[in-house]
Amino acid sequence: MSSTAVNSEPAPAMKPAPLGGAFTRVIAANLSSSLGDGIARVAAPLLAVQLTNDPLLVSLVAVAALLPWLLFAIPAGVLVDRIDRRLALALAGGVRALVAGGLLALHLTDALTIWWLLLVVLLYGVLETVYDGAIRAVVPSLVGRSDLPRANSRIEAVEIVVQQFLSQPLTSWLLAFSAAWALGLNTAAYAVAGGLALTLPAVASGIAARSFGGRGTARRGAEPAADAEEGPDSPRAPEAEQDPGSALAGGWRAELVAGFRFIWASKMLRPLWIVSVLIGICHAAITSTLVLFILERLDVPEAWYGTFLLAGAVGALTAAAITNRLKARFGTGPVMAVANAVGLGAWFLAGAFPLAWVGAVAIFVSFGCTTTWNVLVMSLRQAAVPNHLLGRVHGTWRTALWGAMPLGSLIGGLLARAGYSTPLIVGATAGLMVAAVGHRYIVSLPDPETLDPA
Repeated sequence: MSSTAVNSEPAPAMKPAPLGGAFTRVIAANLSSSLGDGIARVAAPLLAVQLTNDPLLVSLVAVAALLPWLLFAIPAGVLVDRIDRRLALALAGGVRALVAGGLLALHLTDALTIWWLLLVVLLYGVLETVYDGAIRAVVPSLVGRSDLPRANSRIEAVEIVVQQFLSQPLTSWLLAFSAAWALGLNTAAYAVAGGLALTLPAVASGIAARSFGGRGTARRGAEPAADAEEGPDSPRAPEAEQDPGSALAGGWRAELVAGFRFIWASKMLRPLWIVSVLIGICHAAITSTLVLFILERLDVPEAWYGTFLLAGAVGALTAAAITNRLKARFGTGPVMAVANAVGLGAWFLAGAFPLAWVGAVAIFVSFGCTTTWNVLVMSLRQAAVPNHLLGRVHGTWRTALWGAMPLGSLIGGLLARAGYSTPLIVGATAGLMVAAVGHRYIVSLPDPETLDPA
């Protein structure tokens, strides 16, 4: 259960088949949820500055958004692995819609305070850990392993377009007209996401995969009829006999550490986790004071700051479109190694040559490389992890990765005292050192379709 087997036979060359109607519904649900997330992320800090002049209280909005990932990502993963994943998605969307509706009511009645806003942001974050874990765990049940990079690329592309291209200008415009319109749209977006989740087929629940020992990735180009008939109430043997990591066998305490144990016992996932966390710290150090670098060193006018950052959104969207083709042409490991090194190298050049056009190109390249890395890491993890453990492994992975990023941000802030270019140069150099040490391992990573969860 804790190791990853690699098939000796190469995957047959096949023309990519459509990902299917069920995956299209996943995309639609994630589009609506991403719209809600994007509106919330733009509206919350803007509402905060209307409610208080205290910078510390305003900064607590970001803390409230991040804290759930440190405290609740692993319990959310346990929940995702325990219940019907369609229900997890629907509950996360539905409850967020209720919370958003409450925020709208507080605004309309002039009862909104900074403390109510912080509570809303905190609840959004807690529910997002459930939704994010469930949406990632559903994908391997609906598409084959060879299609995982293509499916994850589409999910990334939707999130990029909606959250960075659509939500930011739309929310700003709606808030300028009336905050009620923005908060009302936020409520509707979450409600639609929850409703769409209930339309997914039974195979997306993850229950059938648990009943068959966790090997629940869908066959290429088809949704197994037997699995499709499985549902929450379908007869099956007791889970305690089939899933040793379930609640009946070990309880919540055992489940909370199951994700960590699986990652740490895997010869492929453990070093990938460590490298990802270290690289994440370096990127956090680079980007923590990026706004000051852009405004002060690159002399970009403040009014053009958001437009300048669109270079990163374009780069990420471009990468999402071509990652699967790069992987098919060169292999997962080599593409990841190059993306890692090139992205960090771009940050180094931006710091060494602080010119606006160099900075724009660096942001385009680095955000694109990060997207490629994320798509392929997610695909490898989904292919290597048994279906019944996907939620816990995802939660454990995110807890360490996102939990370490504040450390990188603090380091970046301290480095910026020596100059706004310093975090880029030092952070990129440290990241390239990590990339050099892990290069042989990263290049050797297999394609997702060659993996069997064991």
